[in-house]
Amino acid sequence: MDCDSLISEDFTMGVQIIQVNLRKKANSIAHHTSDFQNEKLVLRRGQVFHLLVVLNRPLGPQDQLMLQFITGKKNAISRHTMVELNARTSNLSQDWKATISKVSGSEVTVAVTSSPDALVGKYRLSVKCGNHTFKCEKIFLLFNPWCKEDKVFMPNEEERTEYVLNDTGYIYMGVTKQIRGKPWIFGQFEKHILNCCLSLLKPHIIKTTDMNDPVEVSRSMCTMMSSANKGVLVGNWSGDYSKGTAPYVWTSSVPILQQYYTTKMPVNFGQCWVFSGILTTALRALGIPTRSVTNFESAHDTEKNLTVDIFLDENGKTIGTMTRDSVWNFHVWNDVWMMRSDENGDNHGWQALDGTPQEISQERFRCGPAPLTAIRKGDVAVKYDTKFIFTEVNGDKLIWLVKQTPEDKKFILIAVETMSIGKNISTKAVGQDQRVDITYQYKYPEGSPEERQAMNKASNLLNKVVEHKPPTREDFYHISVTEDSVQLGDPIILTIVLKRNMVSLKNVNISCSLDLQTYTGKRVASLGVIQKTVQIQNPETEVVLTMNASSYINSLGMLDDELVIKGFAIAEVVGSNNEMVATEVSLSFLYPDFFIEMPNTARVDQPLIFTCSFKNSLPIPLTEIKFSVESLGISSMKTMDQGVLPPGKSIQFQMNCVPVKLGPSKFIIKFTSRQVKEVHAEKMVLITN
Repeated sequence: MDCDSLISEDFTMGVQIIQVNLRKKANSIAHHTSDFQNEKLVLRRGQVFHLLVVLNRPLGPQDQLMLQFITGKKNAISRHTMVELNARTSNLSQDWKATISKVSGSEVTVAVTSSPDALVGKYRLSVKCGNHTFKCEKIFLLFNPWCKEDKVFMPNEEERTEYVLNDTGYIYMGVTKQIRGKPWIFGQFEKHILNCCLSLLKPHIIKTTDMNDPVEVSRSMCTMMSSANKGVLVGNWSGDYSKGTAPYVWTSSVPILQQYYTTKMPVNFGQCWVFSGILTTALRALGIPTRSVTNFESAHDTEKNLTVDIFLDENGKTIGTMTRDSVWNFHVWNDVWMMRSDENGDNHGWQALDGTPQEISQERFRCGPAPLTAIRKGDVAVKYDTKFIFTEVNGDKLIWLVKQTPEDKKFILIAVETMSIGKNISTKAVGQDQRVDITYQYKYPEGSPEERQAMNKASNLLNKVVEHKPPTREDFYHISVTEDSVQLGDPIILTIVLKRNMVSLKNVNISCSLDLQTYTGKRVASLGVIQKTVQIQNPETEVVLTMNASSYINSLGMLDDELVIKGFAIAEVVGSNNEMVATEVSLSFLYPDFFIEMPNTARVDQPLIFTCSFKNSLPIPLTEIKFSVESLGISSMKTMDQGVLPPGKSIQFQMNCVPVKLGPSKFIIKFTSRQVKEVHAEKMVLITN
């Protein structure tokens, strides 16, 4: 419709802009940004939004209506940091467009569509009519996974809801056979979070002109998660967290990012799941679909030769001075969804990104984004850091026995494990509070021709020769351990299963060395060696080994970390020529139950009272006991110290918090002590008026 034909006024009076209404409520709903606790308008690129311009008189035939959007410090149309639009002509400018969609007297509605490749960040908006310029408040422009032309477009609505809008979830931890979900509050819409995330993308980290590219933005945000790059979080694996918060205590990204934003100082302390949690928050806030991913039995190959070499003495004890490679019980990183315009079309989709400061990549601690398709195929030359992530999920494990002879040390290869690295790669399921296994997205089935082909391809690209022939055995062909956990306070019981190729009576020496370790394999205490000689005859034999709880119970508080029992078991035929097998032992602790009683509903701004109870079933006192509650429905975490709980005693008490937000809210109640970690309960509560 020709707007000019609707106007019959005296246009001799100079036109002035009285008000520009950004229609925050309507635009926020349309752009899926209404949950942001932000006074400014938050928009997604490539999608129309409307603003209402109120003039002192109707718009005349000769009156121009211009809009100017500016971001960054060096403003120029050629740099795409300045966009100027004429709403009267509706011409495209840098793929942006503004049109007058409605005129009602002196009120003019303008429809603006930003480019799907626009720079992401804060924009200053000015509206000019005649000789009068009206400066509006700043607006935020984010990536848009709802826009088909955006490089982060995700076609499935349920996945967009999960990977962009869901502000709570789970991060998976434990060991391969005992996986547990740690509830995590991402809170990407909370106060200061969006401002914090954009403030991290400083010019010395990323050029303003690269702020349109999700590859560059995600890599830069990954960089700024670590204080090693003058970023958010201080990594600490020492076990001493007296100068900050122990990593296992965190259950939310929100207080970490809010503290960093207000203090401009790195936050103490984090480990891999915390780095992953805050990176998920930061990238979801910017509109990039992101998930936290856990790789169990994650290799850290320090020699870059696609193998993890572990050296044992004759008791099965790891020789630390020789074992330079390590295997973490688990390692948590992120996947981000995007189109890779810097790579060929096969590498679009999920990309691995790791904010934990482990390796230097282009002079900074960071890793990725690396395409999962390239990792799966062994294309380790593809950007960025695909080689490192490939070895984390695909390396072969070699177990060597070191025998001391009168002349020298003798190295005997007793196991080649091609299926023990990169297990049960996990993330939260879409739309469900359940774990989903995504190992198939990272690698072909273990032992398949495609998987071996990927290993060979990676080896060729790295000029490494993969030729590790398993030792030839006449008798044994397999050893395994049945147990994967131990109830805290109970004896350690291991059932060793030996499988043979023949039926004959043999004497077998079994040696099992056990340590108390952190999840990264750091030895905290040596628990001892169990040795047993047995006679076996059948094709399959079970041998039970035991160790008293006293071996570990007093070492639980040595470090302020959650600990596991790890070690190796070796079985050798007596009098044979190195007829032996070995396997790793990995046991996680099962903790005492923790109970809460919390109502299903509560009222906003009214105390929510709930009851906590816990019994110490251990033979030792629990010290430094704390209970905490955290939720997006309350203003901050509430913590209560309870001191010491003697053996066999119970504790029951009430806590309260005040909900400040309407709607359903997940509450995470956590129990910690120096000896017992990671005991939590969850409850969904509906907050009403």
